[in-house]
Amino acid sequence: MPAGYVIGQMQITDRAAYDRYRAEVMATVEAHGGEFLVRGGPQEVIEGDAPPRSVILRFPSVEAAENWYNSPAYQKIVPLRQGASTGALTIVEGV
Repeated sequence: MPAGYVIGQMQITDRAAYDRYRAEVMATVEAHGGEFLVRGGPQEVIEGDAPPRSVILRFPSVEAAENWYNSPAYQKIVPLRQGASTGALTIVEGV
């Protein structure tokens, strides 16, 4: 079964609020068998325009990634992320 990846690219607009989100998100990811592969860190944009922060999570399947995103535990903290950053999240089927 192909893995499911969540790719996030964002601009943090409120560091204190985003740090509260970061403190809570790990438990929601792990509860669905996910792991962070990339969680911020320095990046170099080599083509096009991209926000300064990238995040990549891997889940056992796309279904697991969707279940994580839609879970009550994650949905509870989504407003923290949305209020503290702008950007996009995408679920992608991987190999």
